[in-house]
Amino acid sequence: MRPHDSALIDALERRATEAFIGDVWRITRSGRDPLMGSTASGRWSPGQDHPVLYTSLERDGALAEIGFRLSLEPVWPSRMRHDIHCLDIHTARTLRFANVESLVPLAVDLSRWQGFDYAATQAIAAAARFLEFDGLIVPSARAACANLVIFLDNLGDDCRLHVRNSQSVEWSSWRNR
Repeated sequence: MRPHDSALIDALERRATEAFIGDVWRITRSGRDPLMGSTASGRWSPGQDHPVLYTSLERDGALAEIGFRLSLEPVWPSRMRHDIHCLDIHTARTLRFANVESLVPLAVDLSRWQGFDYAATQAIAAAARFLEFDGLIVPSARAACANLVIFLDNLGDDCRLHVRNSQSVEWSSWRNR
């Protein structure tokens, strides 16, 4: 594991944390546990052995995130089934970034925000996890809303993850909007 940038560590340590209490949305393949995180490399995960739970503060934001990924396929994967889950979440030490501009001092390049160069955001996430924050509230690159990214191995006893409800995603309806 590469060492964390000391300026980034200092910048994150100076930020106020907050508890997040509320509902978020997450899409999974049908049959997958919606509370199981991912260790794959992503915008807010360097892809090591540290599970991250990606959620959105808006239902449409969760649909936009996964819908974008599916739209990158040469043919829309029509046999793949997904469920959208409403999760009741309570975190304790979460960092909030109100908009993408608030990430610029942490080396995020606005001109590359919607692309796939995740080096700066992965460094932020890795440093936040190292500092034992339990999550990040960050702007979505795919919708006009925020996402809550949870570092599952940093959740304390005072945190809660609960599936409130689930339903099948009707991608054909979503795509027609």
